Amino acid sequence: MAVLHLGVGASRRRRRRSKAQTNMSDTPDNAPKHCPGTASEQAGKAASCQGCPNQKLCASGAGKKPDPAIGEIGEKLSSVKHKILVLSGKGGVGKSTFSAQLARALASDGTKEVALLDVDICGPSIPRIMGLEGEQVHQSGNGWSPVYVEDNLAIMSIGFLLSSPDDAVIWRGPKKNGMIKQFLRDVDWGELDYLIVDTPPGTSDEHLSIVQYLSSTHVDGAVIITTPQEVSLQDVRKEIRFCQKVKLPIIGVVENMSSFVCPKCKNTSQIFPPTSGGAEKMCADLNLPLLGKLPLDPRIAQSCDEGRPFLREVPDSPAAEVYHTIVQSIRTYCSNRQTEPSTT
Repeated sequence: MAVLHLGVGASRRRRRRSKAQTNMSDTPDNAPKHCPGTASEQAGKAASCQGCPNQKLCASGAGKKPDPAIGEIGEKLSSVKHKILVLSGKGGVGKSTFSAQLARALASDGTKEVALLDVDICGPSIPRIMGLEGEQVHQSGNGWSPVYVEDNLAIMSIGFLLSSPDDAVIWRGPKKNGMIKQFLRDVDWGELDYLIVDTPPGTSDEHLSIVQYLSSTHVDGAVIITTPQEVSLQDVRKEIRFCQKVKLPIIGVVENMSSFVCPKCKNTSQIFPPTSGGAEKMCADLNLPLLGKLPLDPRIAQSCDEGRPFLREVPDSPAAEVYHTIVQSIRTYCSNRQTEPSTT
């Protein structure tokens, strides 16, 4: 049996791969395989730059200038009062489900204008959860028009641009970044009270892009979603560290699927035992607010599959009660942030 030895050379290769991955968000579409990135000190000078059509431009330092789209996006979103990112380093913890319920709950106040942006480019699930599969985006004089599920709730997702829900989006980082830029700059968002951004798992392309493109605007913060087990908390700690590195405020943490409450007998069971203390201990250790513990309710999954509003259909369920408490905490946080000077 072959044995893989990781020596000094392997460590160097890992460091080079890590560096290349870090710079992927500023790599041109036609760049060579090992492009250091336009913002790197080696831009235009590295061995991999030989023969690249962008070599002279990168070597001149022009590629290190701020993307002009950042200012355009800042102007475009100047009429959006509150911007909230929904993050988690772990997949399958219910980010999209939470984002959809949060958007619907905020929009239940008819005086508020709310939008939900899905930047999960390779796995867009928001159209299905919101009951909008098959809808298409239309072009107007002011840009792309989002799809409305309610008079005051707009939705935008790459799912509306695909010919079929089964189509695969097979894109590298730069193309995904370009699509996120279009969503923020070219969509006719209008005047909004809340813009909710649903993100994919991880801390790479989509996350770096959304934070970079929103850097000229006032971002209220991020809601971190986790489940109780340690395998989830491990990745969520990385997401929290990401927020700290990019100076993104954290509104709080939501522990999803915290327990199972039987809809009939109301008995509570631990489906995912919190072997290391769950989100409550993690928040205490990291000095973060725990917004709430959402119980696992099969009716939530069913309503998402069928595109129906869970909070409206089962308003008295234990999960709905926790949702309303969490949403009220987010409202209060945003109201307090509105009176503070922008630090983003």
